[in-house]
Amino acid sequence: MMAESRINGLQIPQHIAMIMDGNGRWARQRGLPRLAGHRAGTENIRSIVTTCSDLGVRYLTLYAFSTENWSRPSLEVEGLMKILGDFIDRETRSLHAQGVHLRHLGRLEGISETLKEKVHYALDLTCHNDRLTLSIAFNYGGRTDIVDAVRAIVAEGLSPEAIDEQTISRYLSTSGLPDPDLVIRTSGEWRLSNFLIWETAYSEYWTTPLYWPDFGPEQLRQAIRDYGQRERRFGGISQTR
Repeated sequence: MMAESRINGLQIPQHIAMIMDGNGRWARQRGLPRLAGHRAGTENIRSIVTTCSDLGVRYLTLYAFSTENWSRPSLEVEGLMKILGDFIDRETRSLHAQGVHLRHLGRLEGISETLKEKVHYALDLTCHNDRLTLSIAFNYGGRTDIVDAVRAIVAEGLSPEAIDEQTISRYLSTSGLPDPDLVIRTSGEWRLSNFLIWETAYSEYWTTPLYWPDFGPEQLRQAIRDYGQRERRFGGISQTR
């Protein structure tokens, strides 16, 4: 495990995962359509990525669209796909200039060919960057990812004795990423919603009643400060007891 760093007294987690919740409710409070909330949430990503990069966070994973989100009204789903495409068009070169390595977690099935091409372009352009790895979980579900991993293991003909936790981790779409140290969820909810359910076995959790478009750098720093006060034992015994 990579050692955590300290900046201005903050103990910096190497990997933060975020569930960006509450966009629709943020919009409803303002009398706006739900997609306006999703667009506002997308605009918010820029400052969070910059803050993580400045603080020395090495990995940031954002839950953007789950496999369950396909059940939403078709107009909203179509709008979310367009928002992702617009985000790639608008932000990819700036992220590349900042040294951000983009990764996609999840399936590309069901996504238009045009959007697939944009995703592949962003991934290819930024693949050699190493300042911050930004993973976008889009059309992602934790259980689906585990099922896909098991299918791939079976297809390769591995014997049962050859399969351990490390094997399964290598076949997940998060292969090569360290497990999240800290999971942040906005809108006050206390559940994973099928997000990184394998990888978050020992993650710390932090939630805020703020909706995602209102979550900013100061709230991120507060989450990191609170994280730094916790003792992570990974199933062991506290050194203070």
